[in-house]
Amino acid sequence: MTGSPFGTAPDGTPVHRWRLDSGSGVSADVLTFGGIVSSLRVPAPSGCVDDIVLGLPGMAEYSAPNPYFGALVGRYGNRIAHGEFILDGETHRVPATDRGHALHGGPDGFHRRLWKGSPASGNRSDLAALRLELRSVDGDMGFPGTLDVEVTYSLDRSGTLAIDYRARTDRATVVNLTNHSYFNLAGAGHGNVLGHTLELESDAYLPVTAGAIPLGPPAPTAGTPFDFRTARPIGDRIDEEDDQLTSAGGYDHCWVLAPAGAPGALRRAARLADPESGRRMEVWTTEPGLQVYTGNTLDGSLAGTDAKPYERHGAVCLETQHFPDSPNRPEYPRTVLRPGEEYRTRTEFRFPHLTLS
Repeated sequence: MTGSPFGTAPDGTPVHRWRLDSGSGVSADVLTFGGIVSSLRVPAPSGCVDDIVLGLPGMAEYSAPNPYFGALVGRYGNRIAHGEFILDGETHRVPATDRGHALHGGPDGFHRRLWKGSPASGNRSDLAALRLELRSVDGDMGFPGTLDVEVTYSLDRSGTLAIDYRARTDRATVVNLTNHSYFNLAGAGHGNVLGHTLELESDAYLPVTAGAIPLGPPAPTAGTPFDFRTARPIGDRIDEEDDQLTSAGGYDHCWVLAPAGAPGALRRAARLADPESGRRMEVWTTEPGLQVYTGNTLDGSLAGTDAKPYERHGAVCLETQHFPDSPNRPEYPRTVLRPGEEYRTRTEFRFPHLTLS
Protein backbone atom coordinates (compact mmCIF):
# COMPACT_ATOMS: atom_id res chain seq x y z
CA MET A 1 0.00 0.00 0.00
CA THR A 2 1.34 3.42 -0.98
CA GLY A 3 0.21 6.99 -0.37
CA SER A 4 0.57 10.13 -2.47
CA PRO A 5 -0.79 13.72 -2.48
CA PHE A 6 -4.09 14.32 -4.27
CA GLY A 7 -4.65 18.06 -4.15
CA THR A 8 -6.42 19.95 -1.39
CA ALA A 9 -9.90 19.91 0.15
CA PRO A 10 -12.14 23.01 -0.15
CA ASP A 11 -10.77 24.29 3.19
CA GLY A 12 -7.17 23.99 1.94
CA THR A 13 -6.32 20.80 3.85
CA PRO A 14 -4.13 18.33 1.91
CA VAL A 15 -5.91 15.25 0.54
CA HIS A 16 -4.08 11.94 0.14
CA ARG A 17 -4.68 9.05 -2.20
CA TRP A 18 -3.89 5.58 -0.92
CA ARG A 19 -3.34 2.76 -3.39
CA LEU A 20 -4.12 -0.79 -2.29
CA ASP A 21 -2.57 -3.45 -4.51
CA SER A 22 -3.48 -7.14 -4.27
CA GLY A 23 -0.26 -8.19 -5.96
CA SER A 24 -2.36 -10.29 -8.32
CA GLY A 25 -3.87 -7.77 -10.72
CA VAL A 26 -6.53 -5.93 -8.70
CA SER A 27 -5.81 -2.50 -7.22
CA ALA A 28 -7.90 0.24 -5.64
CA ASP A 29 -7.35 3.94 -4.96
CA VAL A 30 -9.03 5.51 -1.92
CA LEU A 31 -9.05 9.22 -1.07
CA THR A 32 -9.01 10.67 2.43
CA PHE A 33 -11.60 13.16 1.15
CA GLY A 34 -14.99 11.49 1.48
CA GLY A 35 -13.40 8.04 1.83
CA ILE A 36 -13.87 7.93 -1.94
CA VAL A 37 -12.98 4.85 -3.99
CA SER A 38 -11.65 6.83 -6.96
CA SER A 39 -10.44 3.81 -8.92
CA LEU A 40 -10.82 0.02 -8.89
CA ARG A 41 -8.79 -1.74 -11.56
CA VAL A 42 -9.76 -5.34 -12.29
CA PRO A 43 -8.44 -7.69 -14.99
CA ALA A 44 -10.81 -9.34 -17.45
CA PRO A 45 -10.39 -13.06 -18.29
CA SER A 46 -8.39 -11.88 -21.34
CA GLY A 47 -5.92 -10.14 -19.02
CA CYS A 48 -7.00 -6.63 -20.02
CA VAL A 49 -7.19 -4.36 -16.94
CA ASP A 50 -9.84 -1.65 -16.74
CA ASP A 51 -11.06 0.74 -14.09
CA ILE A 52 -14.57 -0.50 -13.25
CA VAL A 53 -15.78 2.40 -11.05
CA LEU A 54 -16.69 5.89 -12.16
CA GLY A 55 -14.16 8.41 -10.90
CA LEU A 56 -13.24 12.06 -11.49
CA PRO A 57 -9.94 13.62 -12.62
CA GLY A 58 -9.03 15.57 -9.50
CA MET A 59 -10.05 17.42 -6.34
CA ALA A 60 -11.60 20.30 -8.25
CA GLU A 61 -14.15 17.87 -9.69
CA TYR A 62 -14.68 15.98 -6.43
CA SER A 63 -15.19 19.26 -4.55
CA ALA A 64 -17.86 20.37 -7.03
CA PRO A 65 -21.37 18.89 -6.95
CA ASN A 66 -21.39 15.28 -8.16
CA PRO A 67 -23.59 12.24 -7.50
CA TYR A 68 -21.51 10.79 -4.63
CA PHE A 69 -19.02 9.03 -6.94
CA GLY A 70 -17.31 6.32 -4.84
CA ALA A 71 -17.99 8.08 -1.53
CA LEU A 72 -18.66 6.90 2.00
CA VAL A 73 -22.09 8.28 2.88
CA GLY A 74 -23.46 8.96 6.35
CA ARG A 75 -24.33 9.59 9.06
CA TYR A 76 -27.48 8.16 7.47
CA GLY A 77 -27.24 6.77 3.94
CA ASN A 78 -30.35 7.00 1.74
CA ARG A 79 -33.36 9.10 2.75
CA ILE A 80 -35.13 10.31 5.86
CA ALA A 81 -38.64 11.60 5.12
CA HIS A 82 -38.95 15.38 5.40
CA GLY A 83 -35.56 15.43 7.13
CA GLU A 84 -37.12 14.66 10.49
CA PHE A 85 -37.18 11.79 12.96
CA ILE A 86 -38.10 11.35 16.61
CA LEU A 87 -35.72 9.54 18.93
CA ASP A 88 -36.48 9.05 22.62
CA GLY A 89 -39.22 11.66 22.38
CA GLU A 90 -37.03 14.37 20.83
CA THR A 91 -37.42 15.60 17.26
CA HIS A 92 -34.23 15.92 15.20
CA ARG A 93 -33.97 17.69 11.84
CA VAL A 94 -31.52 17.00 9.02
CA PRO A 95 -31.28 19.39 6.03
CA ALA A 96 -33.77 18.31 3.35
CA THR A 97 -31.97 18.55 0.00
CA ASP A 98 -33.69 15.94 -2.17
CA ARG A 99 -37.32 16.63 -3.09
CA GLY A 100 -38.03 17.79 0.45
CA HIS A 101 -36.24 14.88 2.14
CA ALA A 102 -32.82 14.34 3.75
CA LEU A 103 -30.42 12.35 1.55
CA HIS A 104 -27.14 10.65 2.52
CA GLY A 105 -26.64 12.53 5.78
CA GLY A 106 -27.19 16.05 4.46
CA PRO A 107 -25.25 18.39 2.17
CA ASP A 108 -22.15 18.28 4.38
CA GLY A 109 -22.33 14.58 5.12
CA PHE A 110 -19.45 12.14 5.44
CA HIS A 111 -18.93 12.22 1.66
CA ARG A 112 -17.46 15.73 2.01
CA ARG A 113 -15.35 15.20 5.13
CA LEU A 114 -11.61 14.76 5.39
CA TRP A 115 -10.96 11.38 7.01
CA LYS A 116 -7.78 10.46 8.87
CA GLY A 117 -6.06 7.63 6.97
CA SER A 118 -3.46 5.15 8.19
CA PRO A 119 -2.21 1.68 7.17
CA ALA A 120 -4.11 -1.13 8.84
CA SER A 121 -2.49 -4.26 7.44
CA GLY A 122 -0.34 -4.88 10.50
CA ASN A 123 2.07 -7.74 9.89
CA ARG A 124 -0.15 -9.44 7.32
CA SER A 125 1.62 -9.81 3.99
CA ASP A 126 -1.50 -11.16 2.26
CA LEU A 127 -3.55 -8.00 2.82
CA ALA A 128 -3.37 -4.30 1.96
CA ALA A 129 -5.61 -2.33 4.32
CA LEU A 130 -6.41 1.33 4.95
CA ARG A 131 -8.10 2.56 8.12
CA LEU A 132 -10.13 5.79 7.86
CA GLU A 133 -11.30 7.57 11.01
CA LEU A 134 -13.78 10.39 11.51
CA ARG A 135 -15.41 12.10 14.49
CA SER A 136 -18.89 13.49 13.86
CA VAL A 137 -19.79 15.80 16.74
CA ASP A 138 -23.13 16.08 18.52
CA GLY A 139 -25.54 18.08 16.35
CA ASP A 140 -23.58 17.45 13.13
CA MET A 141 -26.12 17.90 10.29
CA GLY A 142 -28.79 17.71 12.99
CA PHE A 143 -27.91 14.23 14.25
CA PRO A 144 -27.63 13.69 18.01
CA GLY A 145 -24.56 12.31 19.73
CA THR A 146 -20.84 12.42 18.99
CA LEU A 147 -20.16 9.51 16.66
CA ASP A 148 -16.68 8.00 16.25
CA VAL A 149 -16.48 6.16 12.94
CA GLU A 150 -13.85 3.77 11.63
CA VAL A 151 -13.99 2.39 8.09
CA THR A 152 -11.37 -0.08 6.86
CA TYR A 153 -10.82 -0.82 3.18
CA SER A 154 -8.87 -4.02 2.58
CA LEU A 155 -7.74 -5.88 -0.51
CA ASP A 156 -6.50 -9.47 -0.34
CA ARG A 157 -4.52 -11.59 -2.78
CA SER A 158 -7.68 -13.07 -4.30
CA GLY A 159 -8.72 -9.56 -5.39
CA THR A 160 -11.60 -9.19 -2.93
CA LEU A 161 -12.21 -5.60 -1.83
CA ALA A 162 -13.78 -5.53 1.64
CA ILE A 163 -15.22 -2.60 3.59
CA ASP A 164 -15.61 -2.88 7.35
CA TYR A 165 -17.65 -0.22 9.13
CA ARG A 166 -17.54 0.41 12.89
CA ALA A 167 -19.00 3.22 15.00
CA ARG A 168 -19.67 4.17 18.62
CA THR A 169 -21.68 7.02 20.10
CA ASP A 170 -21.98 8.86 23.41
CA ARG A 171 -25.71 9.49 22.92
CA ALA A 172 -28.52 7.65 21.17
CA THR A 173 -28.43 8.34 17.44
CA VAL A 174 -29.22 6.72 14.08
CA VAL A 175 -26.55 5.28 11.78
CA ASN A 176 -26.65 3.82 8.27
CA LEU A 177 -23.31 3.81 6.43
CA THR A 178 -22.60 2.65 2.91
CA ASN A 179 -20.31 3.14 -0.08
CA HIS A 180 -21.69 4.82 -3.20
CA SER A 181 -19.46 3.40 -5.96
CA TYR A 182 -20.78 3.32 -9.52
CA PHE A 183 -19.83 0.08 -11.30
CA ASN A 184 -19.38 -0.58 -15.00
CA LEU A 185 -17.64 -3.92 -15.47
CA ALA A 186 -16.80 -3.06 -19.08
CA GLY A 187 -14.79 -0.11 -17.80
CA ALA A 188 -15.69 3.40 -16.68
CA GLY A 189 -17.08 5.39 -19.60
CA HIS A 190 -17.53 2.32 -21.80
CA GLY A 191 -21.20 2.75 -22.72
CA ASN A 192 -24.09 1.82 -20.45
CA VAL A 193 -24.71 -1.17 -18.20
CA LEU A 194 -28.11 -2.15 -19.57
CA GLY A 195 -26.53 -5.29 -21.04
CA HIS A 196 -24.96 -6.30 -17.71
CA THR A 197 -26.79 -9.18 -16.09
CA LEU A 198 -27.92 -8.81 -12.50
CA GLU A 199 -29.07 -11.41 -9.98
CA LEU A 200 -30.33 -10.47 -6.52
CA GLU A 201 -30.81 -12.67 -3.47
CA SER A 202 -34.20 -11.13 -2.83
CA ASP A 203 -37.85 -11.73 -3.56
CA ALA A 204 -39.16 -8.38 -2.25
CA TYR A 205 -38.43 -4.67 -2.59
CA LEU A 206 -39.66 -1.35 -1.19
CA PRO A 207 -41.95 0.59 -3.54
CA VAL A 208 -41.51 4.34 -3.07
CA THR A 209 -43.27 7.65 -3.54
CA ALA A 210 -42.24 10.16 -6.21
CA GLY A 211 -39.85 11.51 -3.57
CA ALA A 212 -38.22 8.07 -3.12
CA ILE A 213 -39.67 7.48 0.37
CA PRO A 214 -40.95 3.93 1.02
CA LEU A 215 -44.71 3.56 0.75
CA GLY A 216 -44.81 0.91 3.46
CA PRO A 217 -44.08 -2.81 3.75
CA PRO A 218 -41.99 -4.74 1.20
CA ALA A 219 -43.74 -5.88 -1.97
CA PRO A 220 -43.09 -9.19 -3.77
CA THR A 221 -41.03 -8.88 -6.94
CA ALA A 222 -42.58 -11.92 -8.66
CA GLY A 223 -44.19 -10.96 -11.95
CA THR A 224 -42.78 -7.41 -11.87
CA PRO A 225 -39.80 -5.66 -13.53
CA PHE A 226 -38.14 -5.86 -10.09
CA ASP A 227 -37.75 -9.64 -10.18
CA PHE A 228 -34.02 -10.41 -10.39
CA ARG A 229 -34.16 -13.75 -8.60
CA THR A 230 -32.54 -15.20 -11.70
CA ALA A 231 -29.90 -13.35 -13.69
CA ARG A 232 -31.19 -11.15 -16.50
CA PRO A 233 -30.03 -7.96 -18.25
CA ILE A 234 -30.55 -4.77 -16.27
CA GLY A 235 -32.16 -3.17 -19.29
CA ASP A 236 -34.50 -6.08 -19.95
CA ARG A 237 -37.56 -4.38 -18.42
CA ILE A 238 -36.26 -0.97 -17.37
CA ASP A 239 -38.39 0.91 -19.92
CA GLU A 240 -41.68 -0.81 -19.11
CA GLU A 241 -44.75 1.29 -18.28
CA ASP A 242 -44.46 0.86 -14.55
CA ASP A 243 -45.12 3.77 -12.19
CA GLN A 244 -42.14 2.88 -10.02
CA LEU A 245 -39.72 2.84 -12.97
CA THR A 246 -41.21 5.87 -14.70
CA SER A 247 -41.02 8.04 -11.58
CA ALA A 248 -37.36 7.17 -10.91
CA GLY A 249 -36.25 7.04 -14.54
CA GLY A 250 -35.04 3.47 -13.96
CA TYR A 251 -34.15 1.51 -10.86
CA ASP A 252 -33.49 3.41 -7.62
CA HIS A 253 -34.99 1.09 -5.02
CA CYS A 254 -34.06 -0.94 -1.96
CA TRP A 255 -34.32 -4.73 -2.23
CA VAL A 256 -34.95 -6.70 0.95
CA LEU A 257 -32.23 -9.33 1.13
CA ALA A 258 -32.75 -12.93 2.17
CA PRO A 259 -31.97 -13.33 5.89
CA ALA A 260 -28.44 -14.26 6.91
CA GLY A 261 -27.80 -17.70 8.39
CA ALA A 262 -26.74 -16.12 11.67
CA PRO A 263 -26.68 -12.57 13.11
CA GLY A 264 -23.84 -10.62 11.54
CA ALA A 265 -23.02 -13.35 9.02
CA LEU A 266 -21.99 -12.58 5.45
CA ARG A 267 -24.21 -13.80 2.65
CA ARG A 268 -24.33 -13.06 -1.06
CA ALA A 269 -26.57 -10.15 -2.02
CA ALA A 270 -25.94 -9.73 -5.75
CA ARG A 271 -24.19 -11.05 -8.83
CA LEU A 272 -23.27 -8.65 -11.63
CA ALA A 273 -21.73 -9.73 -14.94
CA ASP A 274 -20.65 -8.10 -18.19
CA PRO A 275 -21.02 -10.59 -21.06
CA GLU A 276 -18.61 -8.69 -23.32
CA SER A 277 -15.57 -8.32 -21.05
CA GLY A 278 -16.30 -11.50 -19.08
CA ARG A 279 -15.88 -9.70 -15.75
CA ARG A 280 -18.12 -10.86 -12.90
CA MET A 281 -18.63 -9.36 -9.47
CA GLU A 282 -20.40 -10.65 -6.38
CA VAL A 283 -21.54 -8.47 -3.48
CA TRP A 284 -21.54 -10.11 -0.05
CA THR A 285 -22.80 -8.27 3.02
CA THR A 286 -24.08 -8.42 6.58
CA GLU A 287 -26.67 -5.71 5.81
CA PRO A 288 -30.44 -6.36 5.37
CA GLY A 289 -30.94 -4.26 2.24
CA LEU A 290 -29.41 -3.39 -1.12
CA GLN A 291 -30.16 -0.13 -2.92
CA VAL A 292 -29.83 -0.62 -6.68
CA TYR A 293 -29.42 2.61 -8.63
CA THR A 294 -28.92 2.55 -12.40
CA GLY A 295 -27.37 5.99 -12.90
CA ASN A 296 -30.66 7.46 -14.08
CA THR A 297 -29.55 11.09 -13.78
CA LEU A 298 -26.12 10.76 -15.39
CA ASP A 299 -26.21 12.98 -18.48
CA GLY A 300 -22.71 13.10 -19.96
CA SER A 301 -21.74 16.31 -18.17
CA LEU A 302 -19.18 14.48 -15.99
CA ALA A 303 -16.22 12.46 -17.22
CA GLY A 304 -13.23 10.54 -15.92
CA THR A 305 -9.52 11.10 -16.36
CA ASP A 306 -9.71 9.86 -19.96
CA ALA A 307 -12.45 12.42 -20.76
CA LYS A 308 -14.99 9.73 -21.62
CA PRO A 309 -18.40 11.11 -20.58
CA TYR A 310 -20.59 9.28 -18.11
CA GLU A 311 -23.90 8.84 -19.91
CA ARG A 312 -27.30 7.87 -18.55
CA HIS A 313 -27.29 4.29 -17.18
CA GLY A 314 -23.50 4.34 -17.55
CA ALA A 315 -23.07 2.46 -14.24
CA VAL A 316 -25.00 0.72 -11.48
CA CYS A 317 -24.69 1.34 -7.73
CA LEU A 318 -25.10 -1.62 -5.37
CA GLU A 319 -25.34 0.06 -1.96
CA THR A 320 -25.48 -2.34 0.98
CA GLN A 321 -27.42 -0.72 3.81
CA HIS A 322 -30.40 -0.64 6.14
CA PHE A 323 -33.70 0.53 4.69
CA PRO A 324 -34.49 4.13 3.77
CA ASP A 325 -36.47 6.14 6.33
CA SER A 326 -35.95 3.48 9.01
CA PRO A 327 -35.76 6.10 11.80
CA ASN A 328 -39.46 6.77 11.12
CA ARG A 329 -40.41 3.12 10.54
CA PRO A 330 -40.31 0.99 13.72
CA GLU A 331 -41.30 -2.05 11.65
CA TYR A 332 -38.04 -1.84 9.64
CA PRO A 333 -34.69 -3.24 10.87
CA ARG A 334 -33.34 -1.06 13.67
CA THR A 335 -30.86 1.74 12.91
CA VAL A 336 -30.63 3.22 16.41
CA LEU A 337 -27.20 3.11 18.06
CA ARG A 338 -26.89 3.71 21.81
CA PRO A 339 -23.93 4.29 24.12
CA GLY A 340 -22.18 1.02 24.94
CA GLU A 341 -23.22 -0.55 21.63
CA GLU A 342 -21.05 -0.91 18.53
CA TYR A 343 -22.27 -0.43 14.98
CA ARG A 344 -20.49 -3.02 12.87
CA THR A 345 -21.10 -4.18 9.29
CA ARG A 346 -19.04 -5.67 6.47
CA THR A 347 -19.39 -5.72 2.70
CA GLU A 348 -17.21 -7.56 0.19
CA PHE A 349 -16.85 -7.14 -3.56
CA ARG A 350 -15.59 -10.40 -5.01
CA PHE A 351 -14.49 -11.16 -8.59
CA PRO A 352 -15.06 -14.87 -9.24
CA HIS A 353 -13.86 -14.73 -12.84
CA LEU A 354 -10.29 -14.23 -11.68
CA THR A 355 -8.09 -17.31 -11.78
CA LEU A 356 -5.24 -16.46 -9.46
CA SER A 357 -2.41 -18.78 -8.55
